[in-house]
Amino acid sequence: MDIVGMSYSQSQSGAYALILGERDGNRRLPIIIGGFEAQSIAIELEKIRTPRPLTHDLFKSFADAYAIELQEVVICKFSEGVFYAKLVCTDGDISQEIDSRTSDAIALALRFSCPVYTYESIMAAAGILMEEENDLLKKEEPAKEEYPGDLVSYTDATIMELKEMLQTAIEKEEYEKASKIRDELNKRK
Repeated sequence: MDIVGMSYSQSQSGAYALILGERDGNRRLPIIIGGFEAQSIAIELEKIRTPRPLTHDLFKSFADAYAIELQEVVICKFSEGVFYAKLVCTDGDISQEIDSRTSDAIALALRFSCPVYTYESIMAAAGILMEEENDLLKKEEPAKEEYPGDLVSYTDATIMELKEMLQTAIEKEEYEKASKIRDELNKRK
């Protein structure tokens, strides 16, 4: 499975919808995750380097220090609206399965560059068949977040101002804000 999108959840305050998609199919698996995990996933997807390691980065560094490899993530169960996952790890000799929240497992899979799998029964129970890609992921309007100064939105800022705001947001560990500023910078390239 691949990550095909993430958006703010309209149904749960402070939550996000992580959308996984089949590699060779048109079914999507929407998973509600917390803000912290969404931020961690977004930071890794965008390859944003933080001044201090986030929890998932620390886990990766710890595993690397002890030669533990995350081989794959398996979304193994769906019950009462909750997804369950396993981390399949090895030290080269012994393979071990470790219980994990799905959101943490996905954040780690990105950092270890390992595949994410699920079972057909889970896709049948919780998957959504997509006829058009935009049925589930509607295009969001450009960021109009206000910030101090005379400017009304990021779209009104100069490239130099955006770069300064991006640096400040990263230093303050405001990664969601940093991703919006980065998106505005990328639009202008």
